Amino acid sequence: MAQLEIKNVTRRIGDFVAVNDVSLNIEAGEFFTLLGPSGSGKTTLLRMIAGFDLPDAGQILLNGKDLADTSPEKRPLHTVFQSYALFPHMTVVENITFPLKMSRCPPEETRKRLQEALEQVRLTGKAEKYPHELSGGEKQRVALARGLINRPRLLLLDESLAALDAKLREEVQVELINLQRDVGITFIFVTHAQTEALALSHRIAVMNQGRVEQVDEPSKLYGFPRNRFVADFIGHINMIAAQVIESTHSHVRLAVPGLGEITAPSLPDASAGEQGTFSIRPEQVRIGMHDEPAELKNHFAGTVHSLLYQGDVSVYRVKLADGVMIEALLPNSTPGRAELFEVGDAVKVGWRHDAGMFLHG
Repeated sequence: MAQLEIKNVTRRIGDFVAVNDVSLNIEAGEFFTLLGPSGSGKTTLLRMIAGFDLPDAGQILLNGKDLADTSPEKRPLHTVFQSYALFPHMTVVENITFPLKMSRCPPEETRKRLQEALEQVRLTGKAEKYPHELSGGEKQRVALARGLINRPRLLLLDESLAALDAKLREEVQVELINLQRDVGITFIFVTHAQTEALALSHRIAVMNQGRVEQVDEPSKLYGFPRNRFVADFIGHINMIAAQVIESTHSHVRLAVPGLGEITAPSLPDASAGEQGTFSIRPEQVRIGMHDEPAELKNHFAGTVHSLLYQGDVSVYRVKLADGVMIEALLPNSTPGRAELFEVGDAVKVGWRHDAGMFLHG
């Protein structure tokens, strides 16, 4: 039995269905992420787990017990909000131990748990500081320590890294992974940031318009999206309208208007004549002026339409026949810009026969 079971949960706000018949199982000790755009229902679902909202239909069970009649303060979980919600007039110690004070924890036990919490989040030297004296990352760690000190079964994190700048965000992500592994508590994390979800999670539920589109490990979500929404929402991807010519156990042959034929990995339920989309990640597309791309099963000539230099990589948009655009990503492994292609250069692009995939619809 999963630690947390969400069974056919629906939540309506007036005429708007915020969460629509969602079912999920979350295992003990898992770092589970609810990922989706604004309005997808992820925060509403988190609020129902926390008890701040109640489902209009369905059940939420923790270790087999329905939480419907359990008030938020009596649920064995804690929520870390985006704002951190620290008390400005309290020190780090006072903020962290506040839940223990409310539960009338004995002084000796409080001191023991405080020391453990400070060490877990590496704040032993900041114990007597006030929130305004801390960096964003340190405030984040205080909020985490306060959430962990009561030893909850679940820790809920609502966009809790969103306020951090990019560099600090990366540092806190590493800390969060290590912390979750060390304490072994189930983390349920809400975010709209795809790269963050991919970096942190054991599994991800991608939500859209109140429904779950796909639940999977990060590598499977990225490499094998179930539909166009998941493919487009997770990372960058090329999408080209295509029609199935032939579907076999080893491959799918596709026709692309104005471009010709593409060979793609097999898809058991694809059928000849079906209209859909061929999708491929930019890093799977090779680009060159010479013969290397032409040696690949799928290869086409084109012209560099635009480029985006990002330091470690450059992203090229190449215009192929009949105006078809495809992005290719090239690592900048040599110093300087000497080896980069320029706008207007004639190039060849190509990809392996087992790269990319056909998506229905």
